[in-house]
Amino acid sequence: MQSSFDMIPRTLRAAIAAVLLLGLSTGCSSLGYYAQSVSGHLKLLNAARPVPEVLADPATPDALKARLELTQRIRDYAVTALNLPDNHSYRRYADLQRNAAVWNVSAAPELSLTLRTWCFPVVGCVAYRGYYDRDQAESYAEQLRASGLDAGVYAVPAYSTLGKIPGRYFADPLLNTFVQSPEGELARLIFHELSHQVAFAPGDTVFNESFATTVERVGTARWLSEHGSPSVREALAKQESRRADFRALTTRYRDRLRALYQSAASDDDKQRGKAELLAQLRADHFALKAGAWQGYTGYDGWFDRVNNASFGVLAAYTELVPQFERMLAAQGGDLPHFYAEVRRLAGLPMDERRRALQMTDPSP
Repeated sequence: MQSSFDMIPRTLRAAIAAVLLLGLSTGCSSLGYYAQSVSGHLKLLNAARPVPEVLADPATPDALKARLELTQRIRDYAVTALNLPDNHSYRRYADLQRNAAVWNVSAAPELSLTLRTWCFPVVGCVAYRGYYDRDQAESYAEQLRASGLDAGVYAVPAYSTLGKIPGRYFADPLLNTFVQSPEGELARLIFHELSHQVAFAPGDTVFNESFATTVERVGTARWLSEHGSPSVREALAKQESRRADFRALTTRYRDRLRALYQSAASDDDKQRGKAELLAQLRADHFALKAGAWQGYTGYDGWFDRVNNASFGVLAAYTELVPQFERMLAAQGGDLPHFYAEVRRLAGLPMDERRRALQMTDPSP
């Protein structure tokens, strides 16, 4: 019986082997990490079936069929209305029998909000390290904590392979980890992940995620305005309100922590100040949950585990969104022209890219 590796085209096998050799060049621990990455991704792909096949299967629950049909309408809209890639991505479905596609580990110094980065082939340096097994992620995070870093583990429902490998088999599939999300959130995720195939700057997590966040916001608003029911629009509006409250609260404390860490205070005083600020943050969250959020518990896990790495991850997804929104407005909302400009920026050195973004016209 052939292994899943034997069934891979020779050219891709060579690429995977090259990745594993990179691991050899940096030690056994790196080799083990790359091996779990390749194995985990192949298992995910092997679990996927074409959506029409899943829909035609009598064993597929009606509720899942309805969600998959919705994903295909959203996927078609991504192409026809948002000019996102028309390929095999999100045309297959896999049930991974777990609640996350991967678990990412992030880390930052105890008295800094600057995320540690890890460097990989193709994507460059990124501010996280992903694992297909949660226990492995937790174990690595514990190693980082033992070395004096603030580290955390967070579940990721989906990830993008950037559309780098052609063919239906290697395209990013729909997953059980997100297909049951509310309609607005489902659209957001699909639009976000497809955006990474439009433009990607290796080694610049903040640029890549902020761009994708901008597209997901614009795309979801357009989808719901054209296809969303009043109840779906109301649900998303409520979630957006909570998300805005969450951003405002965490940004306020992130700024206070940054000021503390950059101050002339001693390390001991900074540690005490950090503990006080995080306690105040949790108290403010509790008050918000008891008040405007009417008991909503969706952010409880984040506040329970909050540390410097948590703040760094949040910044990566939103820091440059205002600049991208101004770029899109300057293009009159024309997404193809916007994408072309983002691709141009992605090809620049990082410092030039940042200067170009900061020069975007702040006027409406």
